[in-house]
Amino acid sequence: MCAAAGACTSEARPLRLGATFTLEQSGALGALDSLEPPTPVAVVVAPSGQILHSAARGDLDIVVTHAPALEDRLLVAPGHARLRCPFVVSRFAIVGPPADPAGVATAATAAGAFGRIAGAGAPFVSRGDSSGTHVTELALWAAAGARPQGERWYLESGVDQAATLRLAEQRAAYALADLPTLARRPPLDLRVLLSGDSALTNEYTLYVVRSERPHPAADAFARWALETWRASVLAIRLPDGQPAFEQPANSPGCRPGSVKTAPDQEH
Repeated sequence: MCAAAGACTSEARPLRLGATFTLEQSGALGALDSLEPPTPVAVVVAPSGQILHSAARGDLDIVVTHAPALEDRLLVAPGHARLRCPFVVSRFAIVGPPADPAGVATAATAAGAFGRIAGAGAPFVSRGDSSGTHVTELALWAAAGARPQGERWYLESGVDQAATLRLAEQRAAYALADLPTLARRPPLDLRVLLSGDSALTNEYTLYVVRSERPHPAADAFARWALETWRASVLAIRLPDGQPAFEQPANSPGCRPGSVKTAPDQEH
């Protein structure tokens, strides 16, 4: 009907927002639902890698992801990010069975903990889905000098964070967990073993996507998100009363997201 009337415009469609599973399962996306954005929003929830590929194709207007290396490769370097807005920061934790057979709790670093898991051949459940959690996990294996893929003790779940943690509990296995997501799960027989390493910082960034049909309200939504939505997310607390999320240090707000590369460098 809209096409027949010649009235289809970018203003007629909702803003397409891509968000990650941990953003949903940690309560941060629920904070958005409780507010009144400046424009109608249609939300797509998926792993960071899938969200970023969709954004690169022009299928999303705004994305909030937590996979910096993937963001740089898929969105920033090819010139698909018009604005880059550091949003919030949470923490990952290495969790595992209370008995901790690999001795993760006494490791000095996250990479050292992963090395102990590999050395012991202790069960580990990975997201295995190109999510931000999975990307961080792979970086930790690399830092530990370990290659777990194909090992009998290493299981790739291919599912979201909450389901992966349930599977880790069932297998008495280790896993990498987003702390705010873990805090919202029903009690699991998993112990938080290590979370203080800077390598376990979990940075979420909001991007305004460059596209042929930019949504006219995208910039206004980004400004609103950094003021109103972020304030609501920062109010979320962990069970011990500590903030589940923090504001990025020295955050300058939104800034130009990328510079278009030369044609022969785009692929």
